[in-house]
Amino acid sequence: MQVVATAGHVDHGKSTLVEALTGANPDRLAEERRRGLTIELGYCWTSWPEVGEVAFVDVPGHERFLTTMLSGVGSVPAALFVVAADDPWMPQAAEHLAALDALRVRHAVVAVTRADLADPGPAAARAAAEVARTSLAGAPVVAVSGRTGMGLDDLRSALTTMVASLPDPDPQADVRLWVDRRFTVRGSGTVVTGTLPAGTVRVGDTLVLGDTPLRVRSVQALGRDRSAVSGVARVALNLTGRVDDLGRGSVLVTPGAWHHTTVVDVRISGDDRPPVAPVLHIGAADVGVRCRPLADDLVRLTLARPLPLRIGDRALLRDPGRRMIWRADVLDPDPPRFRRRGAAARRALQLAGADGTPHLADELARRGLLHRQRLRQLGIPLARGEHLTVGPWLVAPGLARTVADRLPTLVQAHARTHPLDPAAPLTVLASQLRLPTPDLVRALVRPPLEVVGGRVIAPGADGLPPKIRKAVEQVRRDLSAAPFAAPTADRLRELGLDDRALGAAERSGRLWRAGPGIVLLPDAADTAVELLGELDQPFTTSAARERLGTTRRVVLPLLDRLDKAGRTRRLPDDRREIVR
Repeated sequence: MQVVATAGHVDHGKSTLVEALTGANPDRLAEERRRGLTIELGYCWTSWPEVGEVAFVDVPGHERFLTTMLSGVGSVPAALFVVAADDPWMPQAAEHLAALDALRVRHAVVAVTRADLADPGPAAARAAAEVARTSLAGAPVVAVSGRTGMGLDDLRSALTTMVASLPDPDPQADVRLWVDRRFTVRGSGTVVTGTLPAGTVRVGDTLVLGDTPLRVRSVQALGRDRSAVSGVARVALNLTGRVDDLGRGSVLVTPGAWHHTTVVDVRISGDDRPPVAPVLHIGAADVGVRCRPLADDLVRLTLARPLPLRIGDRALLRDPGRRMIWRADVLDPDPPRFRRRGAAARRALQLAGADGTPHLADELARRGLLHRQRLRQLGIPLARGEHLTVGPWLVAPGLARTVADRLPTLVQAHARTHPLDPAAPLTVLASQLRLPTPDLVRALVRPPLEVVGGRVIAPGADGLPPKIRKAVEQVRRDLSAAPFAAPTADRLRELGLDDRALGAAERSGRLWRAGPGIVLLPDAADTAVELLGELDQPFTTSAARERLGTTRRVVLPLLDRLDKAGRTRRLPDDRREIVR
């Protein structure tokens, strides 16, 4: 299916033309038919052999209903722009054309209606000249009469050619459906309609309205029940759940796939500057915003309510008082806060080269750090590059160097303030570096620093006296050959390692006490879980002892520690199993 929106001045024959093309009247309200004036959005469809199903969104042309018009064209990739042969170029035609240009609609056909009432030549020439200055440049101009049928075949041919050239959206894309109508069907409940630009909606899917989940009970497209519909398509969804806040301008999205924002940095295009409080139009939504200039064409918008936006989204800013429109290209829907004087100017420099095309390297350079989930939410494609990947995190090369350079100073400072516990915990360093997880610190530690047992330590900074350090290193050498052959009490006394010395060795991250008098390497718990996981589950204490190559003196307190840590589970028959 493809979707085409009408545009043009009031009473220039948009609805008549849609009816002539589809055989159905898009004006569904009695008042619309009585007055001959489109007030709400209308929908009709047809099927042409060359391109299949084509739906039309018929929008009102009166200036009082511009908001409704914008909600109809906001998600539609193509337009049928209508002017009348027996009227001059009209203000609303100019405003609609400006809106289509700002939205960068590139696929269009211009219809000069009422060609049976006046010579269409002057109107066609004026329309072609006006369109040539916009994104619709090159659109074919066709003279037509919806009343007599004159030129309808030519118009249908031009529309067919245009529709055939439209790109096919990704059916696997995340869903974002801007609701342009809500109503209630007796026996079914709440139904909403909208233009699905990409992705697929299936019966049984869950979509979210903000934080509210709504289940799709049924799906219709072009008046027929469907099990699934992929964009571009006109869809009607029967929804269940908390629907109180659902209405025109609402947006339904794939759960977890979108970033809902109230602050967004955009680049604007248009004459003059927008006012302090314009209206933002995107999809079928219109939201009041506060506009703060950053540079000549860069502004920060603060929205009255959250919207799910991505880098590259195109919106409109409108000044209703002056009837002016600006294009707004979304550069960053998740911008940093301004905390210091001059932050706005610095932000403008950061965005100087941004054009609304999301590039991973550029976004990482600006942000330093990104989670894979946030990549998806902001619409940034994952790509190869010089960044560091740590689990779900991507780290910019610049941030990686900065953190690696700061770590020695932070570790030394910790050692000075904690002389008996000089090894700096990864969690402490992560907090000091404002990193979201200690795993990032671990990945950015560089020699001569060393990570031992969840702590970062500098050479010779373990706080152990030379004699104790020598004894601890001997124990570590013995354990490296037999990781679970813990030294006996006699051996520890022989080496001069009493409880106080062992406590210092454990704090330094050089050893780990699994129980009273049981000393192992710091990673012994991880190694034990890995080895015990190779046994048939559940396993006995005897099987664990044999697999670890140790004695009951060691295996019993070790298993007890693993139980308490939630890494093994003790069963009523005293057997155990690994907790996956």
